[in-house]
Amino acid sequence: MRHTFHSEQWVPHPRERVFAFFADPANLPPLMPRWQRARVEKAPDAAGEGSLITISFRPVPLLPLRLEWDALITEFRWNDFFCDEQRRGPFQYFRHCHRIRGERNGTVVSDDVVYELPFGVLGDVANSLMMKRRIQSLFRHRQKMLPVLLQCG
Repeated sequence: MRHTFHSEQWVPHPRERVFAFFADPANLPPLMPRWQRARVEKAPDAAGEGSLITISFRPVPLLPLRLEWDALITEFRWNDFFCDEQRRGPFQYFRHCHRIRGERNGTVVSDDVVYELPFGVLGDVANSLMMKRRIQSLFRHRQKMLPVLLQCG
């Protein structure tokens, strides 16, 4: 079964700056929790429709196992939105749309994720027991880091 997640965050930076930050694949690892030790393996300098980005990360703290994830940018409109879909990775299906809109002298970053875990009903149970909370936690971390990273850059 497919599951959804939605998140919004306002940041006190211009829309163009926020979008450019997200369009640079090098900015993905700093948004992820340090324990994941995420790194970009392959990516263009700036994302655009048709870009394939490969990252690797640790799925579980302290475990030396690394997973690779290929994400393809399937839709892209500069300073507005882009969507990426997993081509290879831990999910059966994963689509993430990032929307950026100017609001209240800043920018609202909106994320919509649709995902499905492998293994059918067992995947749905794993979502209820763990994955739903893990996704929420990853986005809470990102929301904490985004203003800091935008301020530094």
